[in-house]
Amino acid sequence: MLEIIKKLNPNISIYSVNDKDFLPYGRVLDGYDVSEMIYECEKIKMPEVGSRYESSVPALERLNIAKKLKNDCFGELDIQIGLCWGYNKLLNGLEYHKSSEINIAITPMLLLLGKVYEMDGFKFNSRNIKGFFVEKGQVIEIYGTSLHFCPCQVNEDGFSSVVVLHKGTNELLDNKAREPLLYKKNKWLICHEKNSELIEKGVYPGIYGENFEIRYK
Repeated sequence: MLEIIKKLNPNISIYSVNDKDFLPYGRVLDGYDVSEMIYECEKIKMPEVGSRYESSVPALERLNIAKKLKNDCFGELDIQIGLCWGYNKLLNGLEYHKSSEINIAITPMLLLLGKVYEMDGFKFNSRNIKGFFVEKGQVIEIYGTSLHFCPCQVNEDGFSSVVVLHKGTNELLDNKAREPLLYKKNKWLICHEKNSELIEKGVYPGIYGENFEIRYK
């Protein structure tokens, strides 16, 4: 599947998260049994169109793996386990947190990633984006210095990804943000300058260049 995606998207550098090229962005975490998590997520109905994100899914937070992720990956700090799922092919936006994010691939998916230090002020040139293929069942850590957003699907069935973050991340701010990119708690966000939907929601149009659309057939 990865080789097909590479061939169909020659305008973007695409790798596997198993490649050394992923090391500046994150790491693959081995030794986790995610079978229960996949089972629970596969019971959740796909949206009719577009993608959805729920920051906290109680059914996932009750699983045995939740405590192990909290202790191993977040040093016993409180976490939230949510789900991002649906249909997406575009770059559209990029966000970062002041902490790592754990993703568990419920389906195969492609992540479009950049680096915070590649930004020029509040701007980011999309030519710096790299794509990383994640196999179903893989557990990965995305570093706080990595720009990321909604995964891209690699087949007609859409994508599904568990998202583990520090508790409270992505909640509404208590105060008006002084920082232009601070969109929600522990969430700094920019969107593509042609993404009118996010701009209308108050997201800073900081991405310029091609708004990559991933092709898989």
